[in-house]
Parts: sequence; C-alpha cells; structure tokens
Amino acid sequence: MTAAVLLAGALPRLLGPGHAAGPASLAEHTARYGPPPSGLGRPQREALIEEVDRAGLTGRGGAGFPTARKLAAVAAGHAPVVVANGTEGEPASAKDRVLMARSPQLVLDGAVLAAEMIGASKAVVVVHRGVREIVAEAVAERVRARSGRVRLEVRTAADRFVAGQASAVVHWIQRGVPTPTATPPHLSRRGLRGAPTLVQNVETLAHLALIARYGASWFRSAGTPAEPGSMLVTVLGAVRRPAVLEVEIGMPVGEVLELAGGASAPPQALLLGGYFGTWVDAAEAVGLPFSSAGLADLGAGPGAGLIAALPAGACGLAETARVVRYLAGESAGQCGPCRFGLPAIAGEVERLADGRGADPGLLQRWLGQVDGRGGCAHPGGVTGLVRSALRTFGAELGRHAAGRCSGPAGVLPVPSAGVPPAPPGGGR
Repeated sequence: MTAAVLLAGALPRLLGPGHAAGPASLAEHTARYGPPPSGLGRPQREALIEEVDRAGLTGRGGAGFPTARKLAAVAAGHAPVVVANGTEGEPASAKDRVLMARSPQLVLDGAVLAAEMIGASKAVVVVHRGVREIVAEAVAERVRARSGRVRLEVRTAADRFVAGQASAVVHWIQRGVPTPTATPPHLSRRGLRGAPTLVQNVETLAHLALIARYGASWFRSAGTPAEPGSMLVTVLGAVRRPAVLEVEIGMPVGEVLELAGGASAPPQALLLGGYFGTWVDAAEAVGLPFSSAGLADLGAGPGAGLIAALPAGACGLAETARVVRYLAGESAGQCGPCRFGLPAIAGEVERLADGRGADPGLLQRWLGQVDGRGGCAHPGGVTGLVRSALRTFGAELGRHAAGRCSGPAGVLPVPSAGVPPAPPGGGR
C-alpha cells in the first residue's frame, strides 16, 4: 500500500481517521503515515535533532520543555535509555489513553526514533493500565514483523497523581515506588539505573515521529509561530460531547468548546490545564487563544491539555475543595509541605466551601508557606489551583459566609481509592 502523506496543516495528525473503534494495526499505520526513517548513523541522528529543534516541538505532558534540548542533553551521555511516559495520573485528562488506544504504533515509532537519535538500544513504555494490553500487542506485532530496531518494554503505570512526574516514573520502573524528586543530578545525566534517561510524554513522541517523516516546515503549518503544531485536549464538564480533541495550538478557547458540541449549560468558569491548572472566568477566556502566550494574561496555560467547563449552577469553591482534598491525599508524603501543609490547606478550603467560618487570610498565609517548597512540584501545583479559585470565585466567598451556595459540586472527576475515572469518549 502507498502511504498517504498528511496535508500541511490538516488535522487530525495523531488520531488518524478510520480507527475510532480500535487501535490501528501496524499495516494500517504504515499505510497512513509511511515508514519512519531507519538506519540512522551519527550524521542522520544529529540532523534529526536539529530538525526537531527547527520544528519547535515542546513537551505535551504539561511542562512544555523544548524537546530538542532534552534529546541533545541525553545524547551526550553514555549508554542512555528512553522512557515513554503515558502514565497520565491527572484524573481529568484522557488524551494519552485515547492516543495509545487509537495510534499506539505512532507512539512506538517516536520511542524508537528517540532512542536511535540519542544512541539508546532500549525504550521503556509506561502506560495507564486501561491501554496496557493494546500497547503490548502493538509491540508484539512489531516483533512478529521483525521491525524491532530498539528493544521495547511495556510497563503498567502507578495509579497515583504524582506518578506522572518524570522522576516518579523512573523510580516506579526501578523500585516500584512512584516517588518524585527535584534534587540533582538531572535525569539526563543519571536516571534509570544510573543511565542518562530521556523521559518524554507519549504525545510528544508521536509528534516527533511525524516530524521525522515530514519535517519541521510541515509541523509548523499548524499552530502559531511561537507555539507550533497541534495538541490533544481533553474537554469535559458542561459541554454536550465531552471528548479528546486534536486542535491547532492557538485555537480560541470558545472554538475548542464548540468542537465538543458547545456548552450544555452557561459556563461560569473554566479550569484550564488540569488539577495543577488555573480557574478563570469563562467570559474572559472564551475569546483567547488556547496557548501559553494567549492565556498568560490570565495567569493560565494549556498545561496538560485540558479544559473543564463549570456551569453556573455549580459551586466553584465546593468543586475546588473536592479536588484539593484529593490532591492532599495523592502526595508522596516525603516532606513537610505535603504531609502537613496540604491537608491543612484542604481543610481550610473545605471550611470556606461549607461556610464554617474559615479565615481566608490564614489560608493565604499557609499557601505562601507551602508554595515552592518540598521535594517536587506537587505543593506548588496545589497552591496555584487554590489561589486561582479564590480569585475567580470571590463572590462565592461572600455567599458562603452568609450561609448560601450557588449549587452542588461533582463536575470534576475525583477518583475513589483504587478506582480511576473513565475517559471521555470521542476524538477528532
């Protein structure tokens, strides 16, 4: 079969049409995208890293770090290894699971290419348990086709919010404990079993696989000059068709909501970026580009690729209290800010939501004492969410103090112990 080259700017790029009912086979995948580059010598490896740099690809796991810089840093080390991160510990996000369920071979292409580009012979693919069998079968299909240039190992991710942080993924593979750390040395120098390690989100690897085929100019034909390409976005809450969508970076937030069928009820606020994201007033956000630059004035960003619409009939404070209590229980518990600070903050937010005489000044002081401290990004992510809720739902604070509330909570998914939420359906 002849591969169909994707048209410049055309979407979907990652969630290829025709496999909505299941994963694309290796043959279907090759027919759609064509074979990836192979037989990479040192000049070809260096040229591909330069092409990724020209493309402007950044990480799609939330941090947005330039991918070429990570590749170059790990390539400078001895006997490196690749970790494809599909953990997706964020309860409200389903983009990585949908990608792995629809296009696992594209992610594996990216993992193999990344390994070849940095001189690694092995890639470990860590995925949510809901798609593990799909990914394992995709690897087995490659083995049967004798197309395995790099050894691929599939591991089931830990069911913890913090488990998706890069260092936590490495510790999970190595020790069976998903403990994140922020202490030197960096993973690019000393990671999995002491080897230089490239930890890259699975969506980022899928984009890398397409850049290797079609080049930087093709990749930049979508998105904005400063933030090129497309991204997967989970849209949920008060929309008619909650779904994972592939959109151009910079598409107005309101247009993204329309792709999910539009609002099912007038939205009062949007949670952008995930549970480490930012609550914003819906009226202020809908006309803005869904990009880091477009949302910067609101103190927000795309983060993990998520938009949750909160209807006017729901209580933003109560919604935040549910999420913060969940996050306080999801820490690694390895240092004071998480062990003591986050439970105290969760309790104070709950008192605000319940109208039980909480002290907003005390809460702000605790937020300042916890923010930026600890062994990982967890405390700062929680404090950022709470601060945005206090700004966005300021009017609600007065109603709660008077014993009134705008409505119930329950829009955002908060898993019960050991029961991860089901992903939204659909895809574009």
